Amino acid sequence: MQVAVGKVINGKVVSEGTFLREGDTVAILACGADESFRLTKSQEEELNAAVHDIGSGSFITLQDLLDSLPASA
Repeated sequence: MQVAVGKVINGKVVSEGTFLREGDTVAILACGADESFRLTKSQEEELNAAVHDIGSGSFITLQDLLDSLPASA
């Protein structure tokens, strides 16, 4: 897995500086045109480690997360 940044051009996401193969599955976090998305090297390493953990099955479900939150008053 890798972290890639791109732009929407003619309705399609075009990655910048990262080769993606035909058929690769991607996740998209959208920022507005006036916003930037930048990661420090440390943040990128942390994100890659989290993606690896998820790929290895080390995560909790949304329902488990919601169940762990305190009930609102």
